[in-house]
Amino acid sequence: MATPAQEDTIQEVKEIFRNYLKKNSHRQTPERFMVLEEIYRTDGHFDADDMYFQMKNTGYRVSRATVYNTLDLLVECNLVQRHQFRQNQSYYERAYAYRQHDHIICDTCGAVLEFCDPRIGEIQAMIEKIHDFSITGHSLHFYGSCQDPEICTRKPDLKKKD
Repeated sequence: MATPAQEDTIQEVKEIFRNYLKKNSHRQTPERFMVLEEIYRTDGHFDADDMYFQMKNTGYRVSRATVYNTLDLLVECNLVQRHQFRQNQSYYERAYAYRQHDHIICDTCGAVLEFCDPRIGEIQAMIEKIHDFSITGHSLHFYGSCQDPEICTRKPDLKKKD
């Protein structure tokens, strides 16, 4: 069950998505909005198949193609972010009303940890000033290996958060 704050966010993103679809002459289907709602009820990172199977297991009637196509639309309208994390497969996470954060990715087990460091924002502001440039966003990924062998031998957990 979603919290009242989650429900407010879901209503906001549905309105943004509705306007985006209308402006770009895309159909406003119930299935697209089901995918959007499920994404904003899900924490962490997921791939398109994760989302498809999660929705099927919950009883939604949605095709794999609808999930993939809806994810593309949501990335285009900045409601979802797409990440590669040094793999051929794309991973996604919600982007609206979600704090800016960066990622640490283990090359061995695939674990993804999120972190937020205010100094990165300070660096961004300094770069804007030095280069007279308006930065609208950034993406920072650190790659390496888990230092704890017990953690690193676990099955990859792309939904893990700091």
